Amino acid sequence: MPLANVKIVPGINKADTPSGAEGQWIDGDFVRFRYGQPEKIGGFTAIGQETISGPTRAQHTWTDLEGNRYAALGTSKALYIYFEDKFYDVTPLATALTGATFTSTQNQNIVTVNKTSHALDIGEYITFTSVTLPGGGATGFTVANFQNFTYEVLTAPNSNSFTIQMKTNESGTGMTAAGSASINPYEEIGPTIQTYGYGWGTSTWSRGTWGSATTSSSVVLDPGSWSLDNFGEQLIATVKDGKTFVWNPGVSNPLEQRAVIMSGAPTATRLTITSDRDRHVVHFGTETTIGNSTTQDPMFIRFSDQENFSVYQPTSINTAGTFRLDTGNKIVAAVSGKDYNLILTDQAAYTMQFVGPPFTFSIRQVGSNCGCIGQHSTVYADGKVFWMGAGGGFFVFDGTVKLLPSLVEDFVFTTTGSNEGINYSSNEIIYGSHNSLFNEIIWLYPAGTPSGNPAVQNNRSVVYNYVENSWSTMTLARSSYADASTYDVPYATEYTSTATPTVSNLSGATNTFGSSTYFGHEIGTNKIALDGTETAIPAYIQSGDFDLPTEGDGEYMLRVSRFLPDFKNLQGNAVVTIFLKEFPVDSGVSSQLGPFTITSSTQKIDTRARGRLANIKIQNIAVDETWRFGTFRADVNPDGRR
Repeated sequence: MPLANVKIVPGINKADTPSGAEGQWIDGDFVRFRYGQPEKIGGFTAIGQETISGPTRAQHTWTDLEGNRYAALGTSKALYIYFEDKFYDVTPLATALTGATFTSTQNQNIVTVNKTSHALDIGEYITFTSVTLPGGGATGFTVANFQNFTYEVLTAPNSNSFTIQMKTNESGTGMTAAGSASINPYEEIGPTIQTYGYGWGTSTWSRGTWGSATTSSSVVLDPGSWSLDNFGEQLIATVKDGKTFVWNPGVSNPLEQRAVIMSGAPTATRLTITSDRDRHVVHFGTETTIGNSTTQDPMFIRFSDQENFSVYQPTSINTAGTFRLDTGNKIVAAVSGKDYNLILTDQAAYTMQFVGPPFTFSIRQVGSNCGCIGQHSTVYADGKVFWMGAGGGFFVFDGTVKLLPSLVEDFVFTTTGSNEGINYSSNEIIYGSHNSLFNEIIWLYPAGTPSGNPAVQNNRSVVYNYVENSWSTMTLARSSYADASTYDVPYATEYTSTATPTVSNLSGATNTFGSSTYFGHEIGTNKIALDGTETAIPAYIQSGDFDLPTEGDGEYMLRVSRFLPDFKNLQGNAVVTIFLKEFPVDSGVSSQLGPFTITSSTQKIDTRARGRLANIKIQNIAVDETWRFGTFRADVNPDGRR
């Protein structure tokens, strides 16, 4: 009998049974589809020399007028600028607290800061300015020891004092409520995870006992997040439900300057974008009265004057204005397209197009029942906008709103049974991005529920190739991702909740908030850590069941005597295993061929096995291995009906 050629279409099918998915791939990890065939994804290398504080919730890359390349990373603790392999802390500062003093103990590195009614919490970041210190040998600390670092509040024993940890020990006799300084707290950003509040008055009418606390969490406290964009060369950074700031790379010594509040802008905004072609800064879910955060309306839009982001009050001689959407409970996301902005509420989609004075923008509803699941789940690519739906499913806007067909939808969104789909308690941290190198839309999402913790960080990803119209899933865990536009490769952040940040400006940092490592992606074949350690990326893909005889459609048993491996771009080894079983419901295998180690010189593998159904698994397990699979050919003969 001639060699049988098993054809398998690109993409992962998670919707069918292994036998129902004949001719398809049913499982895989760290694999993409290119030219119709599966291949291992590229490697990733840690960059930036240090780790930064907290999970990264937003990332934006751009180039200034002099051609300098920057990346802005907004975490739950700080705002960083990445420039030439270093991180610079440009986090805006809140109102200063004046009149603080210091208490220190000889040979100790813990300093008590005395300030009446400081209102600081454990874990807050602060800096010091206007520092004076006593003479006479009371302290060996210098003004630079205090003013050149950011400190984490270690303890707050009372409302009038707190402690910090210095880089060195006190070499003097010690201070007792001596010296003076101004305390500069960081702008509050928010928690590292999405949390839910319990309390009074949060439940529906007639639910629970009058005056009693609720027994279920119904008040959502969004995780600390940012929206980042640029206006020309300037970075526009908005803290979710907070203020908007500007960082200007065009000033003198920009990397030594912190972001400053945007003059004239609203003080409470869910998210901000720059409407590129017409150059307006647009605030979504913002204040109806500028400067009064109590007037924040989650469906209200306010946009600046054209070419002037400091003017928001509309007049007859500017293009500033406001608008309120009416379908939905809140604006969730917005993205700037080619000649429009797409606005997504939790229920509907709107376009926002520049038409000029006197109306400035035309806003119309273009979709319903297509709400967005999270602020960063929208992606503009290939002239379209892609997003994850609030109630499940994937959507695309290309002039009209469409539902993207997908055979991984249930796997991603369903949480019944043993399937660990999206953790909806952490929906706001879902992050979408474009990987233009491979025509992919990637969504990073949290799956599963840790014991005792309703929230979780991003630990899985789902990928859509819009050229090949194929889907894949991975265990790639990234909290943010930026396409290769400013830089040659995509940049993404990996969050470790138990790690202590190593960024050099921090003193006394703990692991309370974890840290993020910056990775350049699609580099080499391995994962390379900051210390240079290389580990393998264990990629694999597995097919559905297939029957190989030409007649009988599974009626006959089959005998496999050899198969011919076919790989392109095989580096190192690949491992191939063929599983055979007699019936579709068999949980085990009747016979297993392999695993066989395949090298670039392997011509054939001789086997001796029989079964009614078969499937194939291709994988790699060691460093410096990569591959693209071709076709599967096997020498198969019918072997009776039993």
